Amino acid sequence: MSAWWLRLKGYRILAQRFKTPVGEIDLIAKRASTIAATEVKVRPSAAAAMGSVLARQRQRQRIARAALVFMQNRPEFPEYHMRLDLILLTPGRLPHHISDAWRES
Repeated sequence: MSAWWLRLKGYRILAQRFKTPVGEIDLIAKRASTIAATEVKVRPSAAAAMGSVLARQRQRQRIARAALVFMQNRPEFPEYHMRLDLILLTPGRLPHHISDAWRES
């Protein structure tokens, strides 16, 4: 459902369940000159979904490292901006896409 939601918003899905030795990314999508590494969380509430990612620094770091690996292995995107996004899925609601949900230093 999350991939379709991004497609409806004009993104092209580049990878799903992208796995590397340093981490995994649920979805990688492209729109204009931006690559969005997107974590998808399914929880009973939006607050629980948001908290499950933002409270876990190591999980965010693994996603950021996996995004870096993706970019390093894709020379066709040298001028693209990488962004870390979040999609929250809760029962009975449309997906909630948070662009640039966090930044790793």
